[in-house]
Amino acid sequence: MKAPLLSAALIGAAIVGGAAVAEAQDVQKGKSLYGQHCQRCHGRNLVTPGTVVYDLRTFPENDKPRFSESIVKGKKNMPPWGDKLSAEQIDDLWAYVLTRGK
Repeated sequence: MKAPLLSAALIGAAIVGGAAVAEAQDVQKGKSLYGQHCQRCHGRNLVTPGTVVYDLRTFPENDKPRFSESIVKGKKNMPPWGDKLSAEQIDDLWAYVLTRGK
């Protein structure tokens, strides 16, 4: 492999590796936020405690806008959290929800 191609490959690998680390940190932040703000109703590790609360493990993975809107504005019995959580925190919660609590 020529030097420019090798350099490009190494930079690409570093970016992908960095993204994985950032995603892992986002998941950990999201898990912590979930424990502080969501666990009481939605259950430990996203396992709903058998109530009428939405089971977040079944939330569609391709519907982040609906997830964010539900948090910001509230939905049914869930109060709005838009004045308490930042957009970045909501993104972190989304990263955790995508793990399905694992």
